[in-house]
Amino acid sequence: MDHNKLALPVGTTLDRFIMRKQEDFPYATGELSQLLRDIALAAKIVNREINRSGLIDIAGAYGSQNVQGEDQQKLDVIANIRFIRALRNGGEVCTIISEEDDEMIQTGNNQGKYVVAIDPLDGSSNIDVNVSIGTIFSIYRRVSPTGREGTAADCQQPGTHQVAAGYVIYGSSTMMVYTTGNGVNGFTYEHSLGEFFLSHPDISTPKTGNIYSINEGSSDSFSPGVAAFVQHCKDKSFSARYIGSLVADFHRNLLKGGIYIYPATAKNPTGKLRLMYECNPLAFIVEQAGGKSSNGHRRTMEIEPQAPHERCPVFIGSKELVEQAEAFIAKEKQAKETPAIEAPVKEVAQPKVALAK
Repeated sequence: MDHNKLALPVGTTLDRFIMRKQEDFPYATGELSQLLRDIALAAKIVNREINRSGLIDIAGAYGSQNVQGEDQQKLDVIANIRFIRALRNGGEVCTIISEEDDEMIQTGNNQGKYVVAIDPLDGSSNIDVNVSIGTIFSIYRRVSPTGREGTAADCQQPGTHQVAAGYVIYGSSTMMVYTTGNGVNGFTYEHSLGEFFLSHPDISTPKTGNIYSINEGSSDSFSPGVAAFVQHCKDKSFSARYIGSLVADFHRNLLKGGIYIYPATAKNPTGKLRLMYECNPLAFIVEQAGGKSSNGHRRTMEIEPQAPHERCPVFIGSKELVEQAEAFIAKEKQAKETPAIEAPVKEVAQPKVALAK
């Protein structure tokens, strides 16, 4: 028997991959690498809790609302605790902003050089029906001096300042996808070994696609530009794919090509998704994979945040599709700004009056 078949390689683990990438940067001290490992550890724990949610009483509503006014699920709270604990114990992070907490979270690691913005469990309302859910995270270098608590300025940096970003998708398989600004790589969790293994190296998203993802239940309040683009997708016989779980919809379109849209609506005039821990990290990832992200008018990562929980419309996915959506919106804007040209008044000939002799 061929001995090579008896011991086939299992692949590159996340830890080994991070270590090798660190060697590409002679000035790196290992702190960012450790931070990514801390996030991966918390993701493994959350994955375990999700997998047994139907067997113990951790599914369903928690009975309170988060800062967004959304009903918290029990697993929202569990995931939030796990990630905050891992980041606090790791020692590399001074401050955290989380979807589940109103205020900044000070970890007590005042020497920490990094700030993390995180949505611990995106799409958690889908847990009870076995739909894929996820975690989204963004990492920044602090801008305030070390030795003291993090500040609002640390937590309100534009997306262009991100040093790393990623997401974990808990679905038919559990994957961690991340970038540090040098391409995008995906790792699949191997349960029996308890390790993430490199499964999707150098992810590149298609330049275009035939999938559009949008909640058409709000179509009555779409702007004319968004409505026109959606109709354009239908005219082109695109496939509508909308799960209602941001990570799952984004992940599918990243691999297969497509566009995800959450525009401003009457209910959410500034958009629904959060800039710091949903839009910015996914924008960083999609750009590194060759795609694009916009609020309909400008690049997502160039938006200057005004608050930690700021909301933002988003058009994200294959570059050509995002640019087409922007073109429809720009056409609408141009039509609004162009003054209507009044038709010239046609002179009516006056009847001649005969003069009496």
